[in-house]
Amino acid sequence: MTVHNFHSKQPFILESGAVLPELNIAYHTYGTLNSTADNVVWVCHALTANSDVKDWWKGLIDNGHAIDPEHDFIVCANILGSCYGTSGPLSVNPQTGEPYFHTFPLITVRDMVSAHVLLRKHLGISQIKLLMGGSMGGYQALEWALLEPAVIQRLCLLCTGASESPWSIAIHTAQRLAIQADQTWNDNSFAAGAQGLKAARAIGMLTYRNYQTFVRTQADPDNEKTDHFRASSYIEYQGDKLVKRFNAQSYWVLSKAMDSHNISRGRHTDLAGALSSVSQPALIIGITSDILCPPEEQLFLSQHIPQATYHEIDSTYGHDGFLIEHEKINKLLLSWLEER
Repeated sequence: MTVHNFHSKQPFILESGAVLPELNIAYHTYGTLNSTADNVVWVCHALTANSDVKDWWKGLIDNGHAIDPEHDFIVCANILGSCYGTSGPLSVNPQTGEPYFHTFPLITVRDMVSAHVLLRKHLGISQIKLLMGGSMGGYQALEWALLEPAVIQRLCLLCTGASESPWSIAIHTAQRLAIQADQTWNDNSFAAGAQGLKAARAIGMLTYRNYQTFVRTQADPDNEKTDHFRASSYIEYQGDKLVKRFNAQSYWVLSKAMDSHNISRGRHTDLAGALSSVSQPALIIGITSDILCPPEEQLFLSQHIPQATYHEIDSTYGHDGFLIEHEKINKLLLSWLEER
């Protein structure tokens, strides 16, 4: 599937007041917009994913599944600040002719949603049948539901919350400290902070999974071993894998954006009050073993969103369960959509 690119030459004003002179958005679509334009499913992706949602969520989005390109027009846009085609630290600043690198301004989840809205209008979409996202994708979906209540019809939120928790902010800070400790971090280059990114990913993997997952999958059968443990090799592998496909400067910017997430900011209410304004029916899914964004955060959503339906999946995969437990999610989503 070919990635598309939307280019806006209009200045893009960020929540901070900073301005990007122009904006690029990379996105994928699957299926066909029907004659009544009421079959749009928009997926918001998480931290290091890209817009090719049919690839990274293939167990949920495919022919015969809950989200089916035979019937649905599926859109996924790469988020602002990423390194997969949408404007971010690696993009060229048209005012200087050089990549932004460390001069790329700080952004928020709301800025990402504002970019989504521009793309929605460009595509001629006036209503979104279902808006869904897991983790950071859920942050975007919640913000968008409040920003454009007449456009968004239904929500599916997985392993997400109404604001970034102190726990997650602390984790992101530790990850940024790891990146900052890389002696190349301040270089104006595409490879700046690469080894720091590897360490940041290692920290992240400990929160995406959990104790039980590592014991089950990474235990060594050799009781005489004193080094080169499977768990260590696994973490090294995951770090190297991310460095090959992602960028430390984007990771830094996006982790800061996650820290900014709070749907009550600027709305003259608290989190419960902001959630009470979410008018759409919402399917909310938690994973029992998620230690990064635990089920109590999804329960809070379900207690304050007026038309919420909550399900908890018993899984040992932790936060990554929303990407792995696609069969269970598929059944829940199919059943809920049939009721709606």
